[in-house]
Amino acid sequence: MAVRSFKATTSSRRTTRLEDRSHLEKDSGPRSLTAPKKKRAGRNNQGKVTVRHRGGGFKRRLRKIDFKREKFGIEAKVIGLYFDPNRTAHLALLQYVDGERRYIIAPKDLKVGDVIVSGEKVDVLPGNAMMVKNIPSGTVVHCVESRVGMGATFGRSAGQEIIVQGIDPTGKYVQIKMTSGEIRLVPAEAMATVGQVGNEDRLNVKLGKAGRKRNLGWRPVVRGMAMHAVEHPHGGGEGKGSIGMAKDIWGNRIGTRTRKNKRTERYIIKRRRSKNRPFAKK
Repeated sequence: MAVRSFKATTSSRRTTRLEDRSHLEKDSGPRSLTAPKKKRAGRNNQGKVTVRHRGGGFKRRLRKIDFKREKFGIEAKVIGLYFDPNRTAHLALLQYVDGERRYIIAPKDLKVGDVIVSGEKVDVLPGNAMMVKNIPSGTVVHCVESRVGMGATFGRSAGQEIIVQGIDPTGKYVQIKMTSGEIRLVPAEAMATVGQVGNEDRLNVKLGKAGRKRNLGWRPVVRGMAMHAVEHPHGGGEGKGSIGMAKDIWGNRIGTRTRKNKRTERYIIKRRRSKNRPFAKK
């Protein structure tokens, strides 16, 4: 995948860099593999805003994606690559020999016409899925399960690559290295897909203007210094005063770690942040 640049006919188009989707199918894919998506504007089931700065944007439909890859031993042919408005990665539409069609996350170098398969142990080819214990050390994978049968949890966005480092001495877990540098354990029988997630140039995209951001469902962000003192720790004062230690809207220091999942602490061998870095948990 590459990015498209434009002639500098306006100041915004001068710096605009958008995805090149010329290799994707022009239609929106089979409607039977989609579901309605209701707009919630960042609100939970109680109507409270839990994600700020969301609202508006184009109407979307959810794509039903096969994250489990449980059709063992049944070959599938790639019949199309599709754009998904709900994620940065592209999708590959599979046609199984039994007639069923499913979406998967499209890995890098997967082309229309390729045949892939999933199983306990299969060939190490892009798009093939198998148990992580049977994947050779040093292999790049994505869509890795954190629990057996749960479906892919790690490595689902554009350009993500996870490196299999080898099986644990107990034989029950396998070490994997995340893109962030974190090293953790996953069950040996968890499924993983070979290859790097496609659309790796997504990080080079520049929307160029505020209108595109609004079309994606993002609303404007107001600076804390422009608010009243009761609305933000940086607010209040006469003119532009210094803010001192930067804080978020709830008064937490910027960079403070918020992870509180003690249940999975034992699976993390090396964190993505070293202890001598600022804001690292001691």
